[in-house]
Amino acid sequence: MNRRKKIKDIYDKRMKQANLKVNPKKAKPKYISKAERAKMEAEAAANPSTDVDAEASETSETKDA
Repeated sequence: MNRRKKIKDIYDKRMKQANLKVNPKKAKPKYISKAERAKMEAEAAANPSTDVDAEASETSETKDA
């Protein structure tokens, strides 16, 4: 009985680890290094978003109408 329990516990532990590896929890976002964050900020600063310009023109058009 004791031997069976030990074998079953080992098997269950391995299966649990395998399932966690296959289906990880997506609670945390993917890690982005400091250098990558700085690079993304630099790109964003160099290329201003066109969405902001579009929103500004839309609000001015609605005020005129």
